[in-house]
Amino acid sequence: MNYSLQFGQIAADVPYILSGAWPTLWITFVTFFAAAALGMFIAMARLKAGPLASRLAGLWVTLTTNSPLFVVLFFLFNGLPNWGILLSPIAATLIAFIVISSGYLAEIQRGGIQSVRQAELDAAETLGMSRLQILRFVIAPHVIKTTYPALSNFFIFTMLGTSMASLVGVNELTGRAIEVSSRTFRSIEVFSLVAVTYVVLSLLASAALALVGRWLFRVKARMI
Repeated sequence: MNYSLQFGQIAADVPYILSGAWPTLWITFVTFFAAAALGMFIAMARLKAGPLASRLAGLWVTLTTNSPLFVVLFFLFNGLPNWGILLSPIAATLIAFIVISSGYLAEIQRGGIQSVRQAELDAAETLGMSRLQILRFVIAPHVIKTTYPALSNFFIFTMLGTSMASLVGVNELTGRAIEVSSRTFRSIEVFSLVAVTYVVLSLLASAALALVGRWLFRVKARMI
């Protein structure tokens, strides 16, 4: 085998490949924040709701954290059509990612909720705060500050995991790389570029999250 690197053959496709970073990023943002909101609801149900709701929330966490994303994604995109339910590639991707991520984020946030001191909750109740106000002004800020490093890591993990969306035809960074690779037969060059792009995106995201953590939540997040 005598394979020689020829990046010049993919030079014209580089802008097209790199533009796939935008769908990668917005899928990451939608997935993370939607899953975080759902995860908070599930975590609260496990800790504060009645026995039935708590068990159902626990079952959700068990199922989502023990189900492969690949299987869930293919079930939604290729399995549901057998029952007459057709989902677009992006819809199947978002649903699968949000469902699976919600279980992990629920456990992260549950740990943060459990770390809230009972004295703070008692004080909030004494002041006449409603449950929604306690969640918004007491629990949520504490959870964010306590779990910020874990949430930041999960954000980056989610961003890297969006590459799996290419399996159902989503035209994000990896999807475009597969398309160009199949057309040019320069797989090493194409995926070397994509690998470097993911590394750059991860480093930029880490730096941005560290700055946000320091400025908004006073979290001593480590810069790159």
